[in-house]
Amino acid sequence: MPSCARRPSAEPFSSSWRRRDRLGELPWAPAYFAIRDFEIGYAPWHLQLSLGAWAADGLLAIFFFLVGLELKREFVAGDLRRFSTAIVPVAAAAGGVIVPALFYVVVVMQQPELLRGWAIPTATDIAFAVAVLAIIGSHLPSSLRIFLLTLAVVDDLIAIAIIAVFYTASIQVLALLAGLATIAVYAVLAQRYRHFFQLRSAAAWLILLPIGGVAWAFVHASGVHATIAGVLLGFTIPVLHRRRDNVPDDEPGLAEVFEHRFRPLSAGFAIPVFAFFSAGVALGGVEGFLTAMRDPVAIGIVAGLVLGKPLGIVVVTWLMTRARGIRLDPSLKWIDIVGVGLLAGIGFTVSLLVTELSFVVTDPHHDHAKIGIFVASLSAALIAAVLLTSRNRKYRRIARAEAVDEDGDGIPDVYQRP
Repeated sequence: MPSCARRPSAEPFSSSWRRRDRLGELPWAPAYFAIRDFEIGYAPWHLQLSLGAWAADGLLAIFFFLVGLELKREFVAGDLRRFSTAIVPVAAAAGGVIVPALFYVVVVMQQPELLRGWAIPTATDIAFAVAVLAIIGSHLPSSLRIFLLTLAVVDDLIAIAIIAVFYTASIQVLALLAGLATIAVYAVLAQRYRHFFQLRSAAAWLILLPIGGVAWAFVHASGVHATIAGVLLGFTIPVLHRRRDNVPDDEPGLAEVFEHRFRPLSAGFAIPVFAFFSAGVALGGVEGFLTAMRDPVAIGIVAGLVLGKPLGIVVVTWLMTRARGIRLDPSLKWIDIVGVGLLAGIGFTVSLLVTELSFVVTDPHHDHAKIGIFVASLSAALIAAVLLTSRNRKYRRIARAEAVDEDGDGIPDVYQRP
């Protein structure tokens, strides 16, 4: 598949008077674009960016820092540490990336210049997918949630690799080395004084946060997408306690503590602000919407997320279960796996970021891609909700039947029948 050259951070959010003219009938549109394109920062350090670029490259690094923390925790102490548990959802995540990309490529292959958006439908928004499952899946098997979490975490890891490899045009070696050296200093402090930072949250904010900010600035200047710095910093945070710390085993590690501290900042501020600046599109009414949905880019994204994601996940899961010694959790049914595959088609945060890296803001395909993401994510969420709600009702009936104790002896009757 073709690689994509990463555009300068400020370019995705450069002024677009043509778009403003098209939105002239909306009184708030000029103000929105004026705010988004307003530049602030120190130019000699390559940090004079628009507010939209700060949201995409800066605030979203907080989100990716949490992704790094979660990945580290899963690899060290979670389900990904066991090969037998991780292999099926890991392979399914790979299928859920490759197949949507192929769907997109097949749709747009007649226009080679559109191939640079191949990675847009490959991402899963773990926050939205897990939120939908939590709302509708009160009685679904716990193994289904573990399957989705593992799949989504690996999906994020693949998305990070795609951004780092395919959306970096050139690298400033000195800036990258400086960034890696700063991350190393961050890692040494986090590892050596893990218990200190765990007990004193103010110290973490005053010491680790500025060092992390410097590391982010160097990585940004290097040409590698700055959100990668957030992932690398997350990987440096220790998950487990050292033996000499004399800390009870049931006390959470520094990674879990940081996850709880930063998640409100990410979910309550960073992602909403990024979505606010990235989700602005020139819709142009019903006619504009229909025009967007006829664009091969939008069609490829919808096909990739709504059809490619579940197809890739289910097919690869089935192929893995055909291998000797690899079995799916007995509590999972294939219809449940289809529901998880549909949930994985909710691509929002990372898909929007890849769109910004794939198409310049003045390109009509830029807006059409975002509309495709919205339509695909909403469609995948609704279809998955209908399917999994039906499954949830069935599991609820089973749970109620298993709880019946008509003779009042404290043992459910289902366990006393011949």
